[in-house]
Amino acid sequence: MSPTDPLHSEMIRYYAARAAEYDDWYLRLGRYSHGPVSDAAWRADLESAATWLDGLPLSGDIVELAAGTGWWSPFLARKGRLWIYDSSPEPLEQARARLAKLGLSAELAVRDAWSEPDRKVSCVFAGFWMSHVSRDRLPEFLALVHRWLDPGGTFAFIDSRPDTQSGAADHEPPLDDVQVRRLEDGSSFRVRKIHYSPQEMAASLSNAGFRDMCVGATERFFLLGSARR
Repeated sequence: MSPTDPLHSEMIRYYAARAAEYDDWYLRLGRYSHGPVSDAAWRADLESAATWLDGLPLSGDIVELAAGTGWWSPFLARKGRLWIYDSSPEPLEQARARLAKLGLSAELAVRDAWSEPDRKVSCVFAGFWMSHVSRDRLPEFLALVHRWLDPGGTFAFIDSRPDTQSGAADHEPPLDDVQVRRLEDGSSFRVRKIHYSPQEMAASLSNAGFRDMCVGATERFFLLGSARR
């Protein structure tokens, strides 16, 4: 979130505190397990999202905004020269270790997703960030992405669909686009969470001047989208 959002600093504190346990969400461990049937559906959707990202024709200079612990970073690092940005150093250390384990590299730096671009790149990717951008500021953020991209460059994103078994078992659904998230130590934080539909996101991309929009979804859990400047 940008500094003008009242949840901005709380979001940064939350993801810094969550860094060590963030991958439990992807791996369906502990509070994030919802039983064998739902967990199997999650893993199938996660594989579908990975296959989709791996199949995108990306190359050149790639920027990953709000990268968190870098779950998707290896896919991007294999495609071009990757810069990984996040608002907190703690998740970036997880991303660095993930890449190093695979023999991959990237430039990592603390940088807010709302920071003004300092150059043009071939691709911008955001994983589970668009749902943290409020509807009234979505055009502003898409305009920022547009400024990042070379003509013909690609914006790609993966995000959440509304499903009660997506998050931790003790998380309630968002209320008025704000969700209370708890960590293993019992601390809680407010997070903006908006589940954009494929149609809503495609229309917003078009209005922001993007073309060749392709926005779809996996069976249950994920929104997948790409567009070109």
